[in-house]
Amino acid sequence: MIEAPTIEIEQLTDEVLVARARQRDAAAREALFQRHRDEAFRVARRLLGDEHDALDAVQDSLLKAFSRLESFDGRGGFRFWLLRIVTNTALDSGRRRKRRAAPPLVGEPVSDSTDDDPGRGLDRQDLRRALDEALAALSPRIRATFVLFAESGLSYKEIAETQDVPIGTVMSRINAARRKLQETLDWEKLKGLD
Repeated sequence: MIEAPTIEIEQLTDEVLVARARQRDAAAREALFQRHRDEAFRVARRLLGDEHDALDAVQDSLLKAFSRLESFDGRGGFRFWLLRIVTNTALDSGRRRKRRAAPPLVGEPVSDSTDDDPGRGLDRQDLRRALDEALAALSPRIRATFVLFAESGLSYKEIAETQDVPIGTVMSRINAARRKLQETLDWEKLKGLD
């Protein structure tokens, strides 16, 4: 008798993992968590500007997602559904506690260049701080749309599905974010950091 090859849980699709997670399969829930936590954290951090607040928002979001898994209808996929929950949770959290300026990420390299110029690392930290401050100046909806586009790399269509808005609204929000960021940031100074 020939045995069918075993498939590692990490190789299963989100749809299969969701089906298993609905049956209280802890390994499936863990696989979904591992697969999507980094992106969820990046989105929450960009929306909130603080690592600890972002971690709290991601934890709250994952708890909400797993407790509401039965209501997930599969449209758009688990990733988009989770990012919607993360975005809403982060925005709610940000409204409760004003958005704080983001300190550098823990463990973030001071410089990712090979020239070992400490001044360049400081310039990059200044750039990150300037970007975080510019993002903080955006309205929560525009910031969320822009973060999903720029940080997560979602298409306009995917963002529209995630935020449950028309594509035209997504395009308008991203355009508004770009315009505001261009007004806020000193692009000539930023070009020198390349």
